This record gives sequence, structure tokens and C-alpha cells, in this order.
Amino acid sequence: MNRYEGRRVLITGGGSGIGQATVLRVLAEGGHVVAADVNEAGLAATREQAVAAGTDARLHTVTVNIADEASVRDAVAAALAALGGLDVLVNAAGILRSSHTHETSLDFFNKIIAVNLTGTFLMIREAIPALLQGHAPAVVNFSSTSASFAHPYMAAYAASKGGIQSMTHALASEYSKQGVRFVAVAPGSISSGMTDGTGSSKENVGPGLPEDADMSLFMKLAPALGSGFAGPEAVAGVVAMLGSVDGSFITGTEIRIDGGTHF
Repeated sequence: MNRYEGRRVLITGGGSGIGQATVLRVLAEGGHVVAADVNEAGLAATREQAVAAGTDARLHTVTVNIADEASVRDAVAAALAALGGLDVLVNAAGILRSSHTHETSLDFFNKIIAVNLTGTFLMIREAIPALLQGHAPAVVNFSSTSASFAHPYMAAYAASKGGIQSMTHALASEYSKQGVRFVAVAPGSISSGMTDGTGSSKENVGPGLPEDADMSLFMKLAPALGSGFAGPEAVAGVVAMLGSVDGSFITGTEIRIDGGTHF
């Protein structure tokens, strides 16, 4: 498939996990991609995989801290210069941290909101002028099953992802007449750098459950399909569809990707 031939795509979180898998998938489908991440080593690893696949000629990388307004402004400007415009924005960057809520500091809570929710907003705000000039423009945001279903010890994370989900609906309405689509994916039961703590991003430290966490509370979070968590490619394929012409009639909604964890 060459659904992305001639399409210009900016993907945050491109140095690990689902973001990296999405970069490689879009490149494989012919897209021109800027992969953005806070960690340069992760971006270098993404490039190595693109080189191995023979798609690196269409890959550019940029370092960005999505929680920092100036960094976002500079990164989006660099991406637009490299691509010559923008058709698709994928906001895959984020952090996952856990704690007992009664032990959660304000700094801890605000950090998660700043990266996940505010960072997504900043990327969208800076990219919208270019998207309005793009071809069949689309934005794919990353929510989570935690936005709709109980994930213990993750109140701050759930709040950030619920905000992304609600913001996606509002943006879809606001820009519908200008032809920009906004969709959210809600992954769950996915093995990635964010969930297992092996992500290249310094911000991706894994869920870090409290030492005394009651694991029986997670009994409802097992996928019905397969024998366990799926790999990031399971999400990347859906994201690629949503940003392509195949997703042209999908906007203002979220798609859950969790192997039937939440029927």
C-alpha cells in the first residue's frame, strides 16, 4: 500500500514505542515523515530502522520537548521547512506514571498534564495553520482506555487522556467546515516503551506502580484476544488508516484498540 505517497506527516514520540512504530509504518506506505522526540538517541534508533528498511530518504528528525512552548514552536517550524507543508499530525508523545492519589504531589500531577494534555494542545495549535493548507488534513491524538475505564493509581494520567479525548471532539467541530479531521485513538493492553519502562524518551519511565499496589485491581485489564499485550504495531496500523484517505469519513471520535479488554 502507498496510501501516504506524497503525504507530509509529523509524528511526536517518534523515538520509541507506538510513535516509532507509526513512523516506520507511514514511511513503509510512502510518506514523508518528520519524527519528533525529546530524546535524540531514540530518534537515532528510529533512523537506523528506517535505513534498514530503505525508507530513510523520506525521514527527517527533530528534537522537541512538547511541554515547552518555545520548543514546540521551533520544532514545528523545522518540520514544516523539511516537509514543505503538512497533511497529517500524529500526537503520540506522552508519559505514564502512577502513584497513590493521596501521595501525589502537585508537581507530579502537573508534569503529567503538561506533557500529555498541554503538549498535545501546543502541537496542534502550532500545526493548524499549515494543516489548513494541507491535502486532506488530519490530526490523530492519543487518548487511552484509562479515559473511559478505571485504571488504578493513574488518576493524573487518566485526567490527561480524558482531556485529550474531549479536546479532540471540540476541535473536530471547530475545524470541520475547513476540512481538518481530528480523531483520537485509545490504546490499552499494548506493550511499548511507555508501559514497560524501556522507551527511549527520558520522560518514558514506565507506569512505576506503587510497591504496595493491589494487583487484584488489574484483573479487569486483561485483553480477551491473544495471549497477552499486543505490540505497538497493532496501534500504528490503525493510526496509519486514520490519517490516510481510508479514514476520510472519520472525525470527532475515538477508536479503542485494546484487544477486547473492555467489551
